[in-house]
Amino acid sequence: ELFTPECKFKESVFENYYVIYSSMLYRQQESGRAWFLGLNKEGQVMKGNRVKKTKPAAHFLPKPLEVAMYREPSLHDIGETVPKAGVTPS
Repeated sequence: ELFTPECKFKESVFENYYVIYSSMLYRQQESGRAWFLGLNKEGQVMKGNRVKKTKPAAHFLPKPLEVAMYREPSLHDIGETVPKAGVTPS
């Protein structure tokens, strides 16, 4: 697949922790304001020059692709993995 500059978006976290996407290529001609990605109530893509970053149509919830839970190591575990100074491992 060939990706063009039209496929590049800047991802930003908005003040309400939603994610907004703005075009790296297109901007408003007069004001220079970025075009934002937005979906209407039917789930169809809206025109970039009609979407503002403050409108709910441009707000997306971030979804992690994979969640991994790790146990935090204790100080005892950390001490075992660090080699002592001057001691060569056998």
